[in-house]
Amino acid sequence: MITLLAVGDLILDEPDPDRFFDGTRNVLTGADVAIGHVEVPHSTSTAQLSTDVPAPPADPAHVAALSRAGFDVVTLAGNHVFDVGEQGVLDTVRHCRDAGLVVTGAGPDLASARTPAVLTTAGPRVAVLSYNCVGPRESWATSRKAGCAYVRVLTHYELDHASPGGPPETFTFADPASLDAMTADVAAARAHADVVVVAFHKGVGHTPALIAMYERPVAHAAIDAGADVVIAHHAHILRGVEVYRGRPIYHGLGNFVTVTRALNPSGGDSAERAAWARKRVELYGFAPDPAMPAYPFHPESRNTVIASCRFGDDGALLSAGLIPCWIDETGAPQPTDDPRVAGYVEDITRRAGFDTTFDWEEGQIVLPATR
Repeated sequence: MITLLAVGDLILDEPDPDRFFDGTRNVLTGADVAIGHVEVPHSTSTAQLSTDVPAPPADPAHVAALSRAGFDVVTLAGNHVFDVGEQGVLDTVRHCRDAGLVVTGAGPDLASARTPAVLTTAGPRVAVLSYNCVGPRESWATSRKAGCAYVRVLTHYELDHASPGGPPETFTFADPASLDAMTADVAAARAHADVVVVAFHKGVGHTPALIAMYERPVAHAAIDAGADVVIAHHAHILRGVEVYRGRPIYHGLGNFVTVTRALNPSGGDSAERAAWARKRVELYGFAPDPAMPAYPFHPESRNTVIASCRFGDDGALLSAGLIPCWIDETGAPQPTDDPRVAGYVEDITRRAGFDTTFDWEEGQIVLPATR
């Protein structure tokens, strides 16, 4: 039997990044496979190539803190991976590998980005795939350009009444060809691995409970193609948990260690980031807590979890659940048995329309339907 753990977004912009994992290191190092998502480039490049809200690159030396914290695999397909261009992508992949991490989701070309991370454990062989569903298209890899693997999501706006200029209804759905490419990757991984994990960078940022129209069909397609677990990140706030065909879908694992001052710009360091800071209140209705300058996120995002799955030696899913955590005043996640975190997970799951049932066993939320 093996234990597989997964967390959401990781941003290591603050000095001495190891300290942010002090509360969770024992949990993560106890896993046979631990997965996290590296949100920003780790590079010394000073380029700014993204048309999205650009994230400054983090110190390359900080990547090693992930290995010391217990991580084995990092997913890289996200909307910020190309913020300092191809060099940033290549640097990030190299620094992660130099730190002993297995990477997936980004690389020097699309074929590399779509190649799964594969780990051979004492039990089953595990494959992890990573895809970006959001953000600027310049982040996408091509056959001759570095970038990330992706699922192309289309947005259609339709007036819901007869007044031009009125509020539209929004429809989102995956481009069929892009969805087919992703499911072909999953099926290929399924043919060579006992356990397949698919990670999506998806969802609407900083908004409690909301699941966009495209998210469930994309996650279901991955499981239909052979995935055992679907995990997601990007929204910087937790999302509900769904069980589909007996397989867990963690629609958003939220933040884990996401410490950065980039979204609280000062001194004219970036006009785009300054504009984003002004617009954030209008779009999402919150301003960061001034007492937490390195954690510029929604107050509800301090509720977070570690996804936890157990597999038999033959790859059969034995159980799935969540380890509740609370992000403390320093920005560090801490495991907790506070029922408010578990209650928050159940509340956002219900608000998303899922009928998932939860139990509490041995300090974890468990999903009985996955047994």
